[in-house]
Amino acid sequence: MTMKVKPHRWGRVTKAIHAGEETLPRTGPLIPPIYQNSTFRFASSDECVDAFSDESSDHVYTRWGNPTQSVLEAKIAALEESEAALATASGMAAISTALLTRLGHGDHVVAMDSLYSATHNLLYEDLPRVGIETTFVDGTDTNQIEQALRANTKALYIESPANPTLKLVDIRACVKIARLHGITTIIDNTFASPCGQQPIKLGIDVVVHSMTKYMSGNGTVIAGAIAASAPFIESARIRVLRNFGGVISPFNAWLTLHGLATLPLRFVRHCENAFRVARFLESHPAIEWVRYPGLHSHPQHKLAKRQMQSFGGMIAFELKGGVEAGKRLVNGTQLCALAVSLGDVRTLICHPASTTHLHIPAEARKQSGISDGLVRLSVGLEDAEDIIADLDQGLP
Repeated sequence: MTMKVKPHRWGRVTKAIHAGEETLPRTGPLIPPIYQNSTFRFASSDECVDAFSDESSDHVYTRWGNPTQSVLEAKIAALEESEAALATASGMAAISTALLTRLGHGDHVVAMDSLYSATHNLLYEDLPRVGIETTFVDGTDTNQIEQALRANTKALYIESPANPTLKLVDIRACVKIARLHGITTIIDNTFASPCGQQPIKLGIDVVVHSMTKYMSGNGTVIAGAIAASAPFIESARIRVLRNFGGVISPFNAWLTLHGLATLPLRFVRHCENAFRVARFLESHPAIEWVRYPGLHSHPQHKLAKRQMQSFGGMIAFELKGGVEAGKRLVNGTQLCALAVSLGDVRTLICHPASTTHLHIPAEARKQSGISDGLVRLSVGLEDAEDIIADLDQGLP
């Protein structure tokens, strides 16, 4: 006997806890079990042959899919309100799988210039080797997006909020442009998470995540996700992920399930803390500027209110003392950990120009707004007063 539910009608917290588990028996383990195995057995040769058809939902081999992974994917789809979802081994596996599902030799991508560094490298260095070209533009300027389009443009790739600049992109405007030209829209929603922004509802075709960050939340997992239409996800699973092999392990899928169950509750705290920390930084005499979508001083605050449900836990700021002041700050904090990830329960601080974006050419960093003095702060779940006190003692 299984649960008869319609998870897309549930509230967000209920989805995070229960979605994807409706196929589990009503009696037995309360928590979805981990299927830590590589392959599955069949009762007969006919059953085995049937399982190898693309239409079959039977599990054959964990590189093709796994019951633990299936529960996770259903939960992701429910939170993003997409038709389907695909879990991957990392955020970059999600991004590369999504791009290669849509693109082939001779195709062109328009991408914003302020991107996660590995994504930039994939588009700038790796995809050209297989005949896929990218034009980078200021994603906040829709005129630049339109002017960059070519006859062979097949995808528009954006981040909003962008890593690490916290720039926002007008998602609805991008969707409008893309639909006029038959272009697939892909957005990295890692900074916002499904709790801060739901791009599918704004018209985006494909959403990617590094689940390593907010969706897992505990710094224990490397994982990624794609949310899109059912045909896109099936194509991504069968045509790309199976062959390139960027599959999530059952153990990481199981750990991510535990993280997702608390995501909506954690994200509220991330947002509350980030707003308080951003207000403190904005008032500090050593700070040149602060970028947080929830602040009125953010140049795109009105856009943030239109397309975001909450403003997230990420802050970017510039110190008046430049690089040296930034080094003193990250070396001087004790509670805020010097680490390059984000979305963790702990507050993490880093200097992108010398860490996460070090291998992006200096001119490209400057063009995208990543200055040498920019500091990125991922605000955690500690008491806000303690985070502020730690930053205050580290600032000049």
